[in-house]
Amino acid sequence: MFRELFAEQRGYLNAFFEKIDVKKAEAFLQACLACKGLIVFTGVGKSGIIAEKIATTLVSTGTKALYLPPTNFLHGDLGVMTENDLLILISKSGETEELLSLVPFVRRRKTQILSIVSNPQSRLAQECDLSIHLPVEKELCPFDLAPTTSTQVQLIFGDVLAVALMRAKGFSLNEYALNHPSGSIGKKMMLSVSDVMIAGERIPFCKPQDLLGDVLVELTNKKCGCLIVVDEEKGLKGIFTDGDLRRALQNQGAVVLERKMESLMTQSAIAVPQNILAWEAMKIMQKDPKRWVMVVPVLEEKKVVGVIRMHDIVQAGLS
Repeated sequence: MFRELFAEQRGYLNAFFEKIDVKKAEAFLQACLACKGLIVFTGVGKSGIIAEKIATTLVSTGTKALYLPPTNFLHGDLGVMTENDLLILISKSGETEELLSLVPFVRRRKTQILSIVSNPQSRLAQECDLSIHLPVEKELCPFDLAPTTSTQVQLIFGDVLAVALMRAKGFSLNEYALNHPSGSIGKKMMLSVSDVMIAGERIPFCKPQDLLGDVLVELTNKKCGCLIVVDEEKGLKGIFTDGDLRRALQNQGAVVLERKMESLMTQSAIAVPQNILAWEAMKIMQKDPKRWVMVVPVLEEKKVVGVIRMHDIVQAGLS
């Protein structure tokens, strides 16, 4: 059942992408970019829910937007609209009476009106300054009634519009972080490597000339899962992990304890700078899906200033 329905919906969505008027969509984008005030969305029923979602996405990604139910406009909220604002009406049929009734009142306030419809011949499409037609071949609903495909294409268009506005405005990662100070997104945008790394006396250092047997205490006591091999200036020379120790003992036996760290360490160690975000460090550590790196040195001007572990990133809530 699901396989059949997935295939059917894929077909309807493919038809949407094939038939959408990209030039008209670009004109829609330019109208939004030219707006000096608020972009206000409204709709009825399921289209209203989509309108609210699009508005909130725009707000979080750097565009001043607002959602208002159509009935609120007729009972006082029309006062929010000015000639600098933009009103976007969302309706599959383009014949929604609650939206059509708004048009003359909004016109009096000299506000530009746009519509998102799936019927290009509808009254709403004809009465607005600009209308985008979202092609819908058929609703997934077996009766072609429940909004299923139509709401999906509305959401797709709204999300693409939001990202297009982000790109056009040069909306930065730092600006995004300022809009998301809490929750998982906030942590991803705000927590840097320096916030979660092991630093100072807790870093398990050793020198290239040290014997493995002499630095096992450092490996055990610091509980980082590795030894960071450095020169006298704390320059990174290599890394030696718990896994390296197990493999060395298995392959060479107790004699390995008399070997120098420079002969046992991994010289091409992955390292990260301390000024990047912790989730960026996690992506570097997970670059090879078959072999995640669980611990890496942290550098500042080529000197080791810390160690960051996958465990610490996960504990910070970034997984």
